[in-house]
Amino acid sequence: MIDAVRYLVDNGIKWRAMPSDFPPWPRVYAFFARWRDTGLVAELHDRLRAAVRGAEGRKEEPSAAVVDSQSVKADATVTHVSRGFDAGKKVNGRKRHLLTDTLGLLLAVLVTPASTTDRDAARILLPAAKKHLRRLVRVWADGGYTGHLTDWTTQHLGLVLDIVRRSDDVQGFQVLPRRWVVERSFAWLLRSRRLVRDYERRTDTSETVILWSMTMLMSRRLAARHQQRPAPARAA
Repeated sequence: MIDAVRYLVDNGIKWRAMPSDFPPWPRVYAFFARWRDTGLVAELHDRLRAAVRGAEGRKEEPSAAVVDSQSVKADATVTHVSRGFDAGKKVNGRKRHLLTDTLGLLLAVLVTPASTTDRDAARILLPAAKKHLRRLVRVWADGGYTGHLTDWTTQHLGLVLDIVRRSDDVQGFQVLPRRWVVERSFAWLLRSRRLVRDYERRTDTSETVILWSMTMLMSRRLAARHQQRPAPARAA
């Protein structure tokens, strides 16, 4: 079942196009929906993240994070109520709000209509993350999070929201400190073809697909690290 869900997320197929090597698609979708509704996908994801951070010599919970958003086009299956128009990016669809650690691993995700501003989404995303990540004290963000949000996070969440600004004197592409981390995470997600657009009717389903994509990335990273370990010496 897990391999079937991973296949769907990685290759971007329709549920009804599930290969015959896997169980029938209604059973796979029932498994997917049950894990989504009971929070088992989030639990699997968080355990893998703790394992990856431990392998990198980090503590299970981070003390710093990076937040950003990405607008993506929505398929015709996405209802009008859960989609919007991002006037800045000229995108009609949904917006993915990610909170990652300094390794680029996902800490929290929120999917909203594309018309939702970054500041409004952060008022939902950051409190939920702080509730589960007690050590979190600093968050880096771009200019879209400026304004009253910086004072609000300090007063209500005990978080320092550090705005990384782009210099007006620099022309063309520029790698900005900290902000590139979450941008790389967005690029990782787009390797999963199911996430190139938003095809899901429900926003929580979109969030679950993102979690599945990140579990694939982390499990591959752990497997590669395990293969690089030297084999134990045999007794003479």
